[in-house]
Amino acid sequence: MRLRLGFALALALLVAACAERPVTPPVVIPPKTPAETGQPPVYLPTPVPEGARLSDLPGWEKADPFIAIEALRATCQYKKGRQYADICAAMVRQDFETPHQIMAFLNAHLRVEKVESQNTDTGLLTGYFVPDYEAQLTPDAEFSQAVRTKPSDLVYIPGAQMTPASSALKVAARRLGDLYVPYFTRAEIEQLPSNAQYYMRPEDYFFMQIQGSGFLDLPDGRRVYAAYAADNGWPFTGIAKTLTERGILDKSQTSGDDIHAWLAAHRGPEAADIMNANARYIFFVIQPDQAEPVGASGLALPSGSAIAIDPSLNDMGDLFWIDADAGALKDSFPAYQRMVAALDTGGAIKGKIRADLYVGHGRRAGSEAGRIKHALRMWRIVPYKGD
Repeated sequence: MRLRLGFALALALLVAACAERPVTPPVVIPPKTPAETGQPPVYLPTPVPEGARLSDLPGWEKADPFIAIEALRATCQYKKGRQYADICAAMVRQDFETPHQIMAFLNAHLRVEKVESQNTDTGLLTGYFVPDYEAQLTPDAEFSQAVRTKPSDLVYIPGAQMTPASSALKVAARRLGDLYVPYFTRAEIEQLPSNAQYYMRPEDYFFMQIQGSGFLDLPDGRRVYAAYAADNGWPFTGIAKTLTERGILDKSQTSGDDIHAWLAAHRGPEAADIMNANARYIFFVIQPDQAEPVGASGLALPSGSAIAIDPSLNDMGDLFWIDADAGALKDSFPAYQRMVAALDTGGAIKGKIRADLYVGHGRRAGSEAGRIKHALRMWRIVPYKGD
């Protein structure tokens, strides 16, 4: 699931490689800029046939080349680039001096494939971030929520061994006599004793569980990282639906900020009842502070250039173009159009045209992530091999 460590070292290695290898001439760039011609940039010449070019993508002419190249660099780090190995090697030999050179390079080496699912080309884009929350070493009325680590009785077993049996390959379970039964729900877990070392506000902890990890700032100035360790196996249920169905919040007022504010204002049994509607529970492992959060790929997540995907339907490490608009939440950004690398997964990310965009770390990123609920179209971006 979301988040671990490592991009600075990888970037340093790429820079070192550039210094050791001869620099090849960049792809030829048209002499006139878009501003001079009044036309969208096409970045010719490119051998890629029309209809499969990056320039055929909606919004490509306004794409941020630095977000795109960061996505490619991240993909190149995943299992040595896999199918992208040749373009990764070519990228290391390039000396990019202008954004136009970056875009021309990408146009000459990549082609696009539309992602479709069950006769539809539209899915959902959401956003996530790494939160930064206050925490304490002792509980009190405000910081009452224990940060729970993986319990010793939580095991993962083949579904066939469960009672009742499940068709799943692996399920979260606990032993009850001679039987394996589903692990406790959120409401049940919160009634169990805890030997926690850290305590948070309940609403902060709930949101950290949704994001999958977070930084904890302690009163003595220390900072630790709470990384995903395990979950209880129950499906994720968004409490926005619970809040709207009960008439507590309007559908247009269910951004992350709106929900967090309501939970904080109703801290105690009322908020706990709403949070318990989501039976899924995440346990954490506490690690020393680290500079960059890391995804399920084992790689650092470049802000704005990485997505979480459903790994059963899309391949980890692949490049995608996302075209998302018509945000459903108040004050949301109108559109997201960019090249991204699939570097992470998430319990709520299910479906072929489904992505969760990593937007960074901290309160500002959290505010943006909580407002992303956009209609999504996706294209897979793959190496062009002259076919």
